[in-house]
Amino acid sequence: MIGGAIAIRQRSIVPGFGLSLGVMLSYLGLIVIIPLCVLLLKASDAGWAKIWTELSSLRTLAAFRVSFGIAFLAAAFNVVFGFIAAWVLVRYEFAGRRLLDAMIDLPFALPTAVAGISLTQIYAENGWLGSSLAAAGIKIAFTPLGIFIALVFIGLPFVVRTVQPVLQDLDREIEEASATLGASRRQTIVRVILPALTPAVLTGVALAFARAVGEYGSVIFIAGNMPFVSEIAPLLIVTKLEEFDYAGASAIATIMLAIAFAVLLAINSIQAFSRRRFGDA
Repeated sequence: MIGGAIAIRQRSIVPGFGLSLGVMLSYLGLIVIIPLCVLLLKASDAGWAKIWTELSSLRTLAAFRVSFGIAFLAAAFNVVFGFIAAWVLVRYEFAGRRLLDAMIDLPFALPTAVAGISLTQIYAENGWLGSSLAAAGIKIAFTPLGIFIALVFIGLPFVVRTVQPVLQDLDREIEEASATLGASRRQTIVRVILPALTPAVLTGVALAFARAVGEYGSVIFIAGNMPFVSEIAPLLIVTKLEEFDYAGASAIATIMLAIAFAVLLAINSIQAFSRRRFGDA
């Protein structure tokens, strides 16, 4: 029995596994782990006093509140409209569907600076939509609302592209069986479809949130970049670097990394629970 188990274990090892694993770990180390370790070492050289000074700074706290707060709101917004977009693209046939499907990926290909300039031109007070909104007393460009729109723009594809394939693979017969048993359309969506899509939705939320927290190019053009109002944490880091305050920039980046990691860990924990609760979609 033991010899048979060993033989089975040996046959289960795919040829080239060691090489593939080595390449993966080398790539991960060079691209992710080593840079993060250097950042942590740089922040530790600054000392705990410097880190606490930056953390307790009112300007830093305001920048964190803007970055993480608006990123969370944008990710939550994208959950709703990303799900609707994925549903429409999967469940309905209409003219221009392929074109609309391709346009979902536009924020992936579009340079972030171009996106920021375009959004500013649209939502500025003299822009196409901004002028009409300004007449109604609504100002978007150079306000936190402008940051929100920019983060929604760059985060929407993450939700759509994680939900869409799962929705495509979802068996229609399950919905038909639910309707046969007397469930209403609302009950079918809430009790049958949404539980199956929950892990994919949470994955999209995590990706959209992570992208939004670190977004810089599309935000600085439409944000206004006013301290305590519309200044994001990445911009504050760049400002510290321009002032040659490398210790301060490293401290803020380390704090931002820790908060982002904690939030993503919480989201992944919820995702793992949903997989165990509802099954892997």
